[in-house]
Amino acid sequence: MLEKLFKLKENNTKVSTELIAGLTTFMTMAYILALNPSILSEAGMDKTAVLIATCFASFIGTMCMALMANYPIALSAGLGLNAFFAYAVCKEMGYSWQVALLAVFVEGIIFILMSLTKIREAIFNAIPPSLKLAVSVGMGLFIAFIGLQNSGLVVPSKTLVKMIDFTEDFHTAGIFALLAFIGLFIIVFLYLHKVRGAILIGILITWFLTMICELTGLYIPDPANDYYSVIPTQIFSFNLSPLSKTFGQCFNVQMGWKDILNFLVVICAFLFVDVFETLGTLIGVCTKAGMVDENGRIERVRPALLADAIATTAGAVLGTSTITSYVESSAGVAEGGRTGLSAVMTGFLFLLSVFFAPLFITIPSCATSPALLFVGFMMFSSVTKLKISEDNLAESIPAYLCILSIPLFYSVSDGIAIGIISYSLIHLMAGKGKQVKPLMYILSILFILKYIFL
Repeated sequence: MLEKLFKLKENNTKVSTELIAGLTTFMTMAYILALNPSILSEAGMDKTAVLIATCFASFIGTMCMALMANYPIALSAGLGLNAFFAYAVCKEMGYSWQVALLAVFVEGIIFILMSLTKIREAIFNAIPPSLKLAVSVGMGLFIAFIGLQNSGLVVPSKTLVKMIDFTEDFHTAGIFALLAFIGLFIIVFLYLHKVRGAILIGILITWFLTMICELTGLYIPDPANDYYSVIPTQIFSFNLSPLSKTFGQCFNVQMGWKDILNFLVVICAFLFVDVFETLGTLIGVCTKAGMVDENGRIERVRPALLADAIATTAGAVLGTSTITSYVESSAGVAEGGRTGLSAVMTGFLFLLSVFFAPLFITIPSCATSPALLFVGFMMFSSVTKLKISEDNLAESIPAYLCILSIPLFYSVSDGIAIGIISYSLIHLMAGKGKQVKPLMYILSILFILKYIFL
C-alpha cells in the first residue's frame, strides 16, 4: 500500500529512511510550537489556543502536501508572516487579530483559485533555472544564519552582528552557544561516518548534553531572559478547550467602509510574501532533493501549491497566521526523505504534539540550531551547479544578487524579488530582452509597485 501510494522504489528510498527523515524535519521545526504562540500573543491572542491551532493546521497542511503532491515537505506557521501579522497589521495598523485572521483566510481562498487556474504554476515555471539554483544557495545561507542566531553564536552589535563573548553570561547564553557549536561537530562526525539519522541523533545528543549541564549547574535557567529549563516536567496535556478562543474568530469581525481599502492592502501584502516564500521553499528543497529537471521544472508543483493554499485557509479558521511550506524540510531531505511518507510522519508528529506540547517545547534551540547550520551547508552546495562567470553576466549577476539578498534582507521573497527585477533589467541592458519570458517582466513590474506602495 505504501509503495503504491508514495512510489518508494521509484524514488530510491524505503520506509525506515522516510520515517527518520520525517522525524528529523519535525525536530528542526518544533521550535515554531513555542515561537508562534509567543509572537501572536503580542496581538492579544491566547498562547495555548495558538499552539493548538498551529499543531492542527500544520497537520492538515503537511498531510495535504504528502497525499496530494507526494513531496517530503512539511508546513507550519510562516516566520516573518506571523511577525507581519502581529506587529504590522495588529500593532502598527491597529487592526484586531480577528481582522488579521480574516485577511489570512481571504488570502488562502485567493491562493486556492490561483492554484486551480495555473497562475502560481506559471509563475514558478517562468523563473529561469539560474535563479532557481540561486534561491537554493541563498536559502542555505539564510538557514545557516537562522541557526547562528538561534544558537546564540551570533548576537547584535554596533556592526549589526558579531560573535558571542562566551565569557559573558556563560551559564545561559555562553553555554548555549558552546553546546550548539559542539552539536554541529557531533552531526558532522556522524555524517562523515555515514550514520543513518545523523542530524536527528545530533539533535538528541545535544539536548541530552544540555540536560547534563543543567543538572551539574553549568547551565542555569533564566526565564526572565528566555532561558528555560531543558528538563521536561510535564509530558502530556489533553485539554483542547482553549482552541475555542480562536476557532472561527476570523468571521467575527466588524469593519467600516473606510477600513476596506487598508484591508485590501493587508491582503495584498500577505499574498506577495506568501506566494514567493512558498515558491522559494519549493525551489530550494526540491533542488536539494534532485526533483528539478534540466529545464528547472518541478513535477506536481500545482498540487503542492494547492496544499499550501488549503493549509493557509484552514489555519485562519483554526486561529493561526499563514501556514506555508517550511525550508527546514531540507533537514529531512538531507536524511534521505524523498516522498510524501516523510511528510506523513512529520504531520502526525504535529498532531501528536497537541498532546505532547510540554515535551516538545522543552527542546532547546542549542539542540536544533546545529541541524540548521548543517542543512544550510547542504543547500549551499548547490552553488557548484551555478555557472557564474564574467562571460555571462546577464545570468550571473541576478543570481549573485539573489543569493546575497535572501540572508541579508532576511526574506526569501525579497531575495526572489531582487533576482527577478535585476534579471529582467540586466537582460534588457545586454540586448537580450527577448530571452526573458513575458511573465518575468510582469513580475518585475509588480515587485517594483509592491515596494512603492506596500
